[in-house]
Amino acid sequence: MSTPGGTDAGRGDVAARPTGGVAGVDRAVLREVVETLAPLVRRAGSEDEHRAAEWIAERLTRAGAPAHVEDATFLGGYARLVGALSVAGAAAGIVGLSRRGRGLGMALGVAAAAAIADDVSNGPRVARRATQKPQRTWNVVAEAGDPQAERTLVVMAHHDAAPTGAIFDQTLQRKMLDVAPGLFERIDTALPVWWPVVGGPALSALGAALRRPRLGLLGAGLSAGSTAAMANIARADVVQGANDNLSAVAALVALAERLRAAQDAGDGVGVRVLLVSCGAEEVIQGGIYSFAQEWFPKLDRETTWFLNLDTIGSPELVSIEGEGPVVMEDYHWRSFRDLVHRVAWREGLPLRRGMRARSSTDAVIPSRAGYPTACLVSFDRAKAMSNYHLPTDTPNGLDYATIARAVVLTEAVARELAGDAAASGVNSGT
Repeated sequence: MSTPGGTDAGRGDVAARPTGGVAGVDRAVLREVVETLAPLVRRAGSEDEHRAAEWIAERLTRAGAPAHVEDATFLGGYARLVGALSVAGAAAGIVGLSRRGRGLGMALGVAAAAAIADDVSNGPRVARRATQKPQRTWNVVAEAGDPQAERTLVVMAHHDAAPTGAIFDQTLQRKMLDVAPGLFERIDTALPVWWPVVGGPALSALGAALRRPRLGLLGAGLSAGSTAAMANIARADVVQGANDNLSAVAALVALAERLRAAQDAGDGVGVRVLLVSCGAEEVIQGGIYSFAQEWFPKLDRETTWFLNLDTIGSPELVSIEGEGPVVMEDYHWRSFRDLVHRVAWREGLPLRRGMRARSSTDAVIPSRAGYPTACLVSFDRAKAMSNYHLPTDTPNGLDYATIARAVVLTEAVARELAGDAAASGVNSGT
């Protein structure tokens, strides 16, 4: 998950007030999950990612949510592929400088730009499918709540970890806050970090088409920079990923324990809850495709909601409206996002909204399938995900209070869905 760029401050700050629910989240459970899994080098498709999936399934089962590991597949990573396409974009800019090479430069630049946009936006992924073979990953699926309820809330996380890279340095973003705090606060959409990557080959093609050498050279330069950035990521070490995304995995386990305790006390949530942790998310969506293939035919779009938890260990909990590396798309069914915000307000849980991410998360897949979808993330005062994709993303850097708020909010959303069902006669025969 990439750092969103901001929010509209006038549309979502909620005054905090004490809540027993947050105090009731066992921080020891959250720390246990994070500290157990953080030492595993959970690169997508690795044996450590498999070990993490097996441990999560066993821990969820002990927490009262019977779980199993499902085999899944994914198609490689984005860094090497986008790096190779950027090389093609740079070549297009150079080739297009000559009269004889203009046609080739145009075709090469257009093809490279289209392939990059397709890949990072979760499109058909023509280039990835043509050049990479499926690899194994593993999804964890657990069931909690009322298994007989007609309504289902799917709570998603992911358990693989990302490589680091120089491009993830947050210095510039924090400098922007120091230089222009007022302007920074008004920005509610992340900077389009993928636009220059797509734009490099596109400018190379445009320069060849218009016979503008400087434009072609600019495209070649941008593509060369993208090539270097992708090569750096491809060679980089995998971080511990405590915030991204063991924070959400810990929330799944804590939620399972709360749901079991409520059920034992005769106060069940009244909806079926699927707790899902996908593998290979950091390749720009991997295991979620296998989950969709297996589970979407079983989940009615009229009675199923998806709540994605991604990087929720920074100081402020945030509900984003949508995402889009190239073209922004809001999540399906705004009413569900409104419901999440309304529940947070009622429960006294600080939740910020109104912002949009220029990255992609697993939430985009159920949203495009027509399911009501919401996504909770978090950031610090610089609107940055704390330690995002950095070697400092360790358990010591987490704000466990934010994770606890996400747990309580998710349970409250489940109860709200059950209340709506009762009010409308669902499951009552009326």
